[in-house]
Amino acid sequence: MMVGGTGLALTNFPDLVTADANERGDEIMATEGQTSGAATSVRAFGGQHQPKPLPFNPAKLNGFSEKLIRSHWENNYGGAVKALNAVEQRLQELLRDKELPPYVYGNLKREELVRTGSVVLHEHYFANLGGDGKAGGKALGLVKQWFGSYEQWEAEFKKTANALAGGSGWVILAHNMHTGEVHNYWAWDHMHNAPMSRPLLVLDMYEHAYHMDYGAAAAKYVDAFAQNVNWEEVNRRAEASLKGVHPQSGTNNIAILQMEKVGS
Repeated sequence: MMVGGTGLALTNFPDLVTADANERGDEIMATEGQTSGAATSVRAFGGQHQPKPLPFNPAKLNGFSEKLIRSHWENNYGGAVKALNAVEQRLQELLRDKELPPYVYGNLKREELVRTGSVVLHEHYFANLGGDGKAGGKALGLVKQWFGSYEQWEAEFKKTANALAGGSGWVILAHNMHTGEVHNYWAWDHMHNAPMSRPLLVLDMYEHAYHMDYGAAAAKYVDAFAQNVNWEEVNRRAEASLKGVHPQSGTNNIAILQMEKVGS
């Protein structure tokens, strides 16, 4: 297994795509090679997504087994990437069918949203792992500004996570680019989000993320996650989000100016 430049090889995926089967029970019937070459010429229907390599050595996380991280990356994240590609390519095929009822097409558009959310959130999740769990910089400043203290933010983040224990979903610390606010958001599945919110820190609460190591003890998994957060990555996201804000009003202008001073 290569970490960094080349990443892991995705192997042994069945021809019948069942993406994120551990997360949802839905199946997509798709066969590799169905799409003609013309379909890939349209970017929206290209289906050419590639999994991003792990940015850390999976054998060196504190409290996580290498087997768990590899399985999560390859089977759940990798399955979502493969499924998204199949869905995108199938969408163009169905679009050519002038007799296809819109509600049938709409079902696959829903799957496009699900798979896109899974890919994006998994990539954020893995990218914000591999650190020492010590918060600092602009992200810590934002947390203190909006929650009063790091301890109060952490308490709410963990409580939100444990509310999803035994089920599915995500916890997302996010900066809302419309309101300028920072919140911990509860997400039941890949499609839940607050519009215009940019993820700063993402925690996967689907059971596949921890069951192999912790069984039903989700709270212990949440604690282990906190010890492995890469706050340098969280800071990078916070800085990029603050720079990318387009305020909607004078009030937001003031809020953004205040936030840009935090951690500087």
